[in-house]
This record gives sequence, C-alpha cells and structure tokens, in this order.
Amino acid sequence: MSSANDNAECLGWAARDPSGHLSPYKFSRRAIGSEDVSLDITHCGICYADVAWTRNKGGHSKYPLVPGHEITGVVRQVGSHVKHFKVGDHVGVGTYVNSCRECEYCNDGLEVHCSKGPVLTFDGIDVDGTVTKGGYSSYIVVHERYCFRVPDNYPLELAAPLLCAGITVYTPMIRHNMNQPGKTLGVIGLGGLGHLAVKFGKAFGLKVTVFSTSLSKKEEAVSRLGADNFVVSSDEQQMSALANSLDFIIDTASGDIPFDPYLSLLKTAGVLVLVGFPSEVKFSPVTLILGMKTVSGSVTGGTKQTQEMLNFCALHKIYPEIEVVPIQYSNEALERMIKKDVKYRFVIDIANSLKCRVQTYYYILWSRDYISPLAWS
Repeated sequence: MSSANDNAECLGWAARDPSGHLSPYKFSRRAIGSEDVSLDITHCGICYADVAWTRNKGGHSKYPLVPGHEITGVVRQVGSHVKHFKVGDHVGVGTYVNSCRECEYCNDGLEVHCSKGPVLTFDGIDVDGTVTKGGYSSYIVVHERYCFRVPDNYPLELAAPLLCAGITVYTPMIRHNMNQPGKTLGVIGLGGLGHLAVKFGKAFGLKVTVFSTSLSKKEEAVSRLGADNFVVSSDEQQMSALANSLDFIIDTASGDIPFDPYLSLLKTAGVLVLVGFPSEVKFSPVTLILGMKTVSGSVTGGTKQTQEMLNFCALHKIYPEIEVVPIQYSNEALERMIKKDVKYRFVIDIANSLKCRVQTYYYILWSRDYISPLAWS
C-alpha cells in the first residue's frame, strides 16, 4: 500500500461526470494534522449513496468524485496529539469525517445532526477547503473523533457495511427501544439495510417478521437470517392476519408503498421508523390518532453509538452478508445493486485490487463464475 508520507499520492476510482462511470484516478490527500489518523484502506462497502452522488441525483455533485463511505482499514500514521489510536490498529470510517464539535448535537455525540451540517466523507468540503474523497481509494486522512475502532476479532471486510447500513438501522432501533426481548418487530424490505435489521432484531431477542413483495425471499429470510415469520406484503389476507400485533416496524425500502396497511399492523403506541427514502409518505391521520402511533425518521448515527454498534456486533457475532469484489468490478457492482442483484452488500477488496503503482494497473475481468487477470500499462 502507500507509503506513510504526508500528501503521498492516493490512488482511487472516480466518476468524472453524471454518467457515474468510475475509472482510475490519482490525487493527493490533505496533510495529516496533530489530531488526525491516516489509514490504509483495506475494504469499502458499496452503498446506494455511491450511485446517487456519482450520477448527480441531487444536482450538487462535484467532479471528479471518489465515492465510498463504508471504510475499513489499518492505521498507518497518527498525529502528535492523537489519543485513541496507534499505528496498526484496525479502524473504520463512516458517512461523515467532521462536524462543528460545538453545537448541542455534537456535544451529545450526535454529530451526524450537527447544526452546521456534518462534513460528508465524499463530496463534502474538508477543513483545508478541498473536496472530500471517499473510500474507493488507497488511503484516507480523518480526525480521530470520526474514526472507529474495529474489534480485533471482527473481519475488516465484514465491518465495512456496518459503517453505513449497520448504524442506519441500529440507531433508530436503540432510540425507539426496539431492543426489548419478547417484543415484535416488522422489517420492510430485505436488502442491505433490511437483512441487518433482522439480525439486530434477533440479537435483541425480538420476534421478527419480514415483509417483502417477493415470495422468493422467504427461504432466505427464515432459514438463513432467522426471521420468525415472512409475509408477502401484497397478500391482503396475510397482512390482515397480523393486525394490531407488532410493537415496531422499520421500513428499509426506498420504494413508494401504502403506509396505512402497515400502520394497521402496529399495536397501540406502536412505532414505524423510516430509514429508506420513498418519494412520498401518505397515510390517514386517523390511523395514527386512534392508535396513539408514531411515524419517525432516522439517518445513520453519532460517533458514540457507532462505536457501541461495532462492539455489539463483535460481541454477538452479527455479520453482514456480503459479496467481495475487486475495485475493477465497481461499475458492474453498482449496476447490479440498482437491480437488487446482491445478497446483501458488495464490499470492495481495496487492499488486493487497488495496487498503488504509478504506471500499471491490474484490470481483472470478473464474472460470478471465474476470474481472469489482464494487465495494462
């Protein structure tokens, strides 16, 4: 991997325009500060945010854009005032790399809700005024506050998806007391976020029901992930059979769905949490008022809770279901993710596929059945 020198050349893959196509890109990271940690990236999870930003879905992407905010790696250098990390530590970086550190939310360990807005891991504005670049790259420099210790017994490739997908479902589950053994939880959607919600739910001792539009996911949900029940959401009979039976529902899907049928499944004072991004949310106020129910939203989590989640996963052996791919497969992986053709998270093997060499890259022709190496200069 890269040398430990300040401003050492960083090799990454970047999109140059809204086509979102990624290709090799060389750039410089900012110099390491006294409270910074520099880490060699070993793995980076692929999130739908990578699609949204590389393709300029929000209309504010700054090119060249290096995506990736589910980062794990090994500390290569620390600043003179760093207190919590040393060279060789296994660490992770999530969806943001800085915040004001002064507002009430930062003071409460909720930096993701910083009053001035958190600095995103990619396509944000860093402390030196440069545009942040994400984990599809050889190394990264981050203030130690936004760096997390990955427990020694937890594989780095499996830890990567926890830094976005994992904390995104863990945070609202803790906030809304979805960790009470014996309670009932519904999980809408069985993708990168949904499958982790199921795993957390079971670890918390909940009775978990998975809702999906596809019957083909039943075996996976029940036999592999341990869900107690599976419901095809379009089947009115199956849905009505669960009326007033759930304490909580977490909606991990981003598609538009009818919310009244799900709210009718909640017990009195039940909670439905949105962590996906549907284009609109519609429901009858009566559904909420008569049952004293709550609809809430959530997005990732603060630094304190992120570290707590990593420790919890290590203690309870909660591991994401992943497919490891080389950086050269990233464009295909993004397309497959859009088509929901992954169980359940792609993770890029940065250490073994992104070689830090100035002249030569190794391009790997990858399919699900074989790997064939091809070098080019």
